[in-house]
Amino acid sequence: MRTRLLGILLALMLCVLAALGLPLAAAVAAAQQTKVVVDRLDDAARFAQDLPTSGTTDAARKGEPGPAPGDLSRRNAIDAEVARYHDLYGVRLGIFQRDGLPIAAAPKDWQVPAGGSGAQAFQEALDGRRSHNPPQVWPWTDDRTITVATPVVRDGDVVAVVLSESPTGALRTRILHGWLVIGAGEAAAMIVAVLLAVRLTEWVLRPVRTLDRATHDIATGRMAARVAPGGGPPELQRLARSFNEMADHVVLAMDQQKAFVADASHQLRNPLAALLLRVEVLGLELPEGHEEELGGVREEGVRLARVLDDLLGLATAEHARPEPEPTDLVALTLARVDAWRPVAEQRGIELRWDGPALALGMADPIGFGSALDAVLDNALKFGPEGSRVRLRVAVRREEVAVTVTDAGPGLTEEELSRAGDRFWRSPRHQNVDGSGLGLSIARTLLTAGGGSLGFAPVKPTGLAVTLAVPRPAPAKK
Repeated sequence: MRTRLLGILLALMLCVLAALGLPLAAAVAAAQQTKVVVDRLDDAARFAQDLPTSGTTDAARKGEPGPAPGDLSRRNAIDAEVARYHDLYGVRLGIFQRDGLPIAAAPKDWQVPAGGSGAQAFQEALDGRRSHNPPQVWPWTDDRTITVATPVVRDGDVVAVVLSESPTGALRTRILHGWLVIGAGEAAAMIVAVLLAVRLTEWVLRPVRTLDRATHDIATGRMAARVAPGGGPPELQRLARSFNEMADHVVLAMDQQKAFVADASHQLRNPLAALLLRVEVLGLELPEGHEEELGGVREEGVRLARVLDDLLGLATAEHARPEPEPTDLVALTLARVDAWRPVAEQRGIELRWDGPALALGMADPIGFGSALDAVLDNALKFGPEGSRVRLRVAVRREEVAVTVTDAGPGLTEEELSRAGDRFWRSPRHQNVDGSGLGLSIARTLLTAGGGSLGFAPVKPTGLAVTLAVPRPAPAKK
């Protein structure tokens, strides 16, 4: 999200800088060219003003400019001035009659251009108009020149044209320099914008990240996680406060629910014990022939007592806040195998295990042992006589797993998705003693310590239940 938000902000800033920089660059180029054009027009106007006319010859009677025949000194002065201007500025300059014949030109062989912007400027001057702004010069148009023309007007008539053609190397250099200044300014602005965008993104997303961590902690069972007060937009601050209030209400509701289950199961034990005692007393006074009904009542009473015990165990597991610690799961598994071996021998089931000599996992020893007891109880309960229940300890990359495999009837794909739900039992196993809470208790105990409980089918028949906990973090050097 941080990358996406930064990308949006920087893209908007680039658009803003481009919207400002491109017109500014075009304006700089136009200003530099206008300065050159105005300068050339002023020079052409000065030459046009200084150009005299003579009235003693046929050319003079036609109003044509230029010194009178024989006035070689004046003609030489004009030629020298035009040549000096060309040498000084590198600009082609010519004073041409209406028919295009040169009065003075530098270089000497320069003529009125036959086409392009030069011919257009000359024609505009003959029409009595000064040159319009020529095509814009850009740093990459190295073959373009600036041509301007000014009419020489005498008595309201255009008698000659002053035409100049300027190279654009210096102009293009100045435009490029102006663009570099603009680019440097925009680069500095972009750096400042990036820094501000990073700070703004951090300011906006810090509460979101804190909220995400708290949500993840609560989702994984750490119900005490809360969003610490901090900065950020007011809306996100209000959201953080609302989240904390919601988490408090959820925890309160869960605690009340757990307390109710624990209290109910505890309070029902004494009335149930008294009821079973009365049933036994009543059974002594019943006439013969009612033993079957009395046995059914006793069986249901024992089953109800077992359910209450499991409910109390589930409530205790949900209230528990275990502190996982590095635990040797091999030693813990061997201890539970030894504890359940008499039950396995009584039911005619072989109980075996295999694994490494040491397997350290982050687990609560009491909680993990209780979860393993619940899984072993199920495996021995559903395993047929003469079968084998196998425990295997495996050290994986990020976790340590203990897998209990039996040879019972197993579960279907649909039933596997519901295994571990509270009070759920397969319809095929309703005749087997149990409350449907054993695997729920195991899952609760493991989840509270950061572990997990998984189920997988075994071919041809059977069920594999895996208890997994994280491995300890490696010690820092």
